[in-house]
Amino acid sequence: MTARLFEPLSLDGLTLPNRIIVAPMCQYSAHAGQAGDWHLMHLGQLAMSGAGLLTLEATAISPEARISPTDLGLYSDETELALGRVLDAVRLRAPIPIAIQINHAGRKASSRAPWDGGSQIEPEMPDGWRTEAPSAIAHGEGEVPPHALDAEGLKRIRDGFVETAKRALRIGIDGFELHGAHGYLLHQFLSPLSNSRTDAYGGSLANRMRFPLECFEAVREVVPAGKPVWMRVSATDWVEGGWTLDETVELAHALKRRGSAAIHVSTGGLSTRQEIPLSPGYQVPFAERVKAETGLTTIAVGLITEAAHAESILAEGKADAVSLARAMLYDPRWPWHAAAELGAQVSAPKQYWRCQPRQFKTLFRDTQFGQR
Repeated sequence: MTARLFEPLSLDGLTLPNRIIVAPMCQYSAHAGQAGDWHLMHLGQLAMSGAGLLTLEATAISPEARISPTDLGLYSDETELALGRVLDAVRLRAPIPIAIQINHAGRKASSRAPWDGGSQIEPEMPDGWRTEAPSAIAHGEGEVPPHALDAEGLKRIRDGFVETAKRALRIGIDGFELHGAHGYLLHQFLSPLSNSRTDAYGGSLANRMRFPLECFEAVREVVPAGKPVWMRVSATDWVEGGWTLDETVELAHALKRRGSAAIHVSTGGLSTRQEIPLSPGYQVPFAERVKAETGLTTIAVGLITEAAHAESILAEGKADAVSLARAMLYDPRWPWHAAAELGAQVSAPKQYWRCQPRQFKTLFRDTQFGQR
C-alpha cells in the first residue's frame, strides 16, 4: 500500500507527484530584486529533491514591497529576465512543478537581513524606504510608522499583484500563492492589531478580509483556468485581541467560494508580542480544523521534520499535504529519505541512482530528468 505522503495531489489542473511541498524560504540574496547565481544553485538542488512542488521565496510586487533590499522581486523587465533565466536552467534538468509566492511586505519592509539583525532600515538610510500598510502603526517599538494606504495606494498594490502574476505566467510558473501570513501586508489588513481603518477595509471581519480577497480575485482572474491559485495564512497572531482561528475558517470559506485551490496554514509573524508554544507539528491543529470545516485542500507546515510524522498527519486526515522549509534546507534530499523509510518511490536523476543503498533497489524512478 502506497504511503499517503507519496500519493499524487491535484490542485486544479496541476497534478503533484506527491504531497511534499518545498515551502517558500527567503534567501536575502537578490540584487535589485533580480535572481542570480545563488538562486540557480539553491533552486537547482531543491528541484532534484523529489518533492512534489517547489515554491519560490516571497517574491515582491514592487521595490517598496520587498522585505529587505536583497529580496527577490518580479516587477520589472529586468527582474523577469533574471528569474526566467534561473528557472529555465532549473527546468532543463529537473521537471518539478514550480509555484511562486507573491508578496508585499507592508510595514515589515525595509528591513535588514536576519543575519544582520532583521531590524528596520530607517527611511533616511541609503538602503531604506518609507513603508506602507493599512494603518500608520509600526511593527516594532521605536520603528518609523508606515504610511497608511489611501484608495490610490490600494489600487496600485492590487494592480501590482496582477502584474507580478502576469510576469510569472510568462516565465512558466505552474502555481500561484498569495502571501497572507507572517505579518506581511495582506495579513496586516486581516489583523485588528495592525488594521485600525474606519473605511470599508477596516473594522468588521468582512471589511478586514476585503482587500486580501480583492487581491486574490484579481490574480485568480488573470491566471488561466487549470493553474492553481491559493493563499498562505497565519491562523492566529498568538496575541490576545489579534487574528484568530475562527476568523481564519471564515477566510478559508471565502477563498473557497472564489476558486482557491488550497490554503497553506501557518501562524504568527504579525506582532513582536507573540508567544508561540513550539513543538513538532505545533501548527497542524490549525490546518486540521480549517480542513474539517471547509473541505478546502489544506497544506500543513511548521516543525514537521520526520517522515513518520508527516505520513501520520496525512493518514489521519489532518491535512492534504505537508510543507517543509528549514528541514529541507538541512536535508535537501528529505523526500528521498522519507520514501526509503516509508517504502515508496521518488523521482531522481539517473546520475544519482548509484547512491541508493542496496536495500532500497527500487527507491528511485526517472521522470525525464535531463531529457530536455
